Amino acid sequence: MANETINPPVSLTAKDFATDQEVRWCPGCGDYSILAQVQKVMPGIGVPRENIVIISGIGCSSRFPYYMNTYGMHSIHGRATAVASGLKAARPDLSVWIVTGDGDGLSIGGNHTIHLLRRNFDVNILLFNNQIYGLTKGQYSPTSEENKITKSTPFGSIDHPFNPLALAIGADATFIARSMDRDPKHLQEMLTRANAHKGASFLEIYQNCNIFNDGAFEVFTEKSSKAEEGLYLKQGEPLVFGASQNKGVKLDGFKPVVVNLDEGHSKDDLWVHDDHDFYKAQILVRMFDNPSRDGHLPRPFGVFYETERACYEDGMRLQIEDVIAKKGKGDLDKLLRGNEVWEIH
Repeated sequence: MANETINPPVSLTAKDFATDQEVRWCPGCGDYSILAQVQKVMPGIGVPRENIVIISGIGCSSRFPYYMNTYGMHSIHGRATAVASGLKAARPDLSVWIVTGDGDGLSIGGNHTIHLLRRNFDVNILLFNNQIYGLTKGQYSPTSEENKITKSTPFGSIDHPFNPLALAIGADATFIARSMDRDPKHLQEMLTRANAHKGASFLEIYQNCNIFNDGAFEVFTEKSSKAEEGLYLKQGEPLVFGASQNKGVKLDGFKPVVVNLDEGHSKDDLWVHDDHDFYKAQILVRMFDNPSRDGHLPRPFGVFYETERACYEDGMRLQIEDVIAKKGKGDLDKLLRGNEVWEIH
């Protein structure tokens, strides 16, 4: 033991999380940026690569596990959340990340998504929202806007679109946030916050599909309109936005209204963000106006809500330990044989 050498922990970089696989997304796809930000964040979360698992479903975003030098699974359509739930229940020590899309996670996989959120497994859900089915070449998705003309809706969609964050808060998610592919620093911050949260983290990421739905979020990403249309949430600070930071949001009862700080209003009049306020978070997620509509509200980005609640895998472990303490370890053979036996003559 006296001659034993203890090697210090290896310091990892973003390159250590990249694989030798050719990244096969369309040139210009927003997925490239999201992949880069995840790889930049991973070295700082303090988890060895062998204890990180990326699980995806089906869709363009679901190629993610091939490009991350961690463990991973490219599962089946809509079932990434179900597979991740089973993995976290069996191996609660792992850092589990779910990569899904607006089709995969909110259509065929919508049921699994809401139940994972209510159970509060300690996992991170990254929902890439491009408001289109890209892998199957341009059909409308659950988040496509009304009257959207696509290959599957040639006369315009008559569906009312999902509001992903409203769905998440309705399922009692304990961490809800929104970012975008074209704001790397903000996305890195949101990924870091999501990882630090103990419980199910739901991070919606606006992602541009430049082939089948180019510019879907350009009012929130372009320099000419970003400051006027986006509202960046900061804990303990008033809701201020605008190119000159001269606009704000205040509450008129329970109704958010935009005011001009150059016309008799001050920051003292404004709504101060508190990401632990469940009731205000429900108002924030409903600030989802069509940006082309007159009098619309700005679209919030950042952490909407965070709270603490027991995680499913912890409760399951405690229950198993309690039952074993009271009844002893189970006998699988006895269980399968059951208590009722009959003979066939």
